[in-house]
Amino acid sequence: MIKKLILQGEFYLNLTKKMDFLAPLLLRLYLVPIFWMAGTLKIEGFENTVEWFGNDDWGLGLPFPLLLAILAISAEVIGALALLIGFGVRLMAIPMMFTMIIAMTSVHGQYGWQAIADANAPFANESVIASVEKKEAITFLLQQHGHYDWLTSSGKIVILNNGIEFAATYFIMLLALFFIGAGRYVSIDYWFKRKISP
Repeated sequence: MIKKLILQGEFYLNLTKKMDFLAPLLLRLYLVPIFWMAGTLKIEGFENTVEWFGNDDWGLGLPFPLLLAILAISAEVIGALALLIGFGVRLMAIPMMFTMIIAMTSVHGQYGWQAIADANAPFANESVIASVEKKEAITFLLQQHGHYDWLTSSGKIVILNNGIEFAATYFIMLLALFFIGAGRYVSIDYWFKRKISP
């Protein structure tokens, strides 16, 4: 009886192994538009990006802002293309993870964990509470003077808290791709590896 269960378990496990390419493929495809948009928006406003990277008063105050802007854009745009076609995914994950570390420490860290302000969520801090108060004020004003029903017909009004949640999630997804690679069948990495190694 136990042997039969073990054999059945192995049979189903082998079936799932045939589909193991799906997880890295979906991780890659999920991340492509995120990094593509981040990189191309920085290109469109390149001068503003460089200024924001270097300005101490209202920006990030980073050293070598021109160089860092070029490196960030390269990591995001080239990284998005690499993820899309599954080429050099492990290698490209490194600079992309680095951009997420910079984003978490320089941009989002001061706001805590939450990306969306929700006072009931775990890790709600003072920033979240302040954002929730602003949301309540906005909601009140819209209910009194705006088209609140129309504005909320496709979803609730939310306030961005700008915490590290999204950047941390993308970092973890990239870390997973760094360890597992681009996946089988639907990546250039897979076919290139098959070509060079028997």
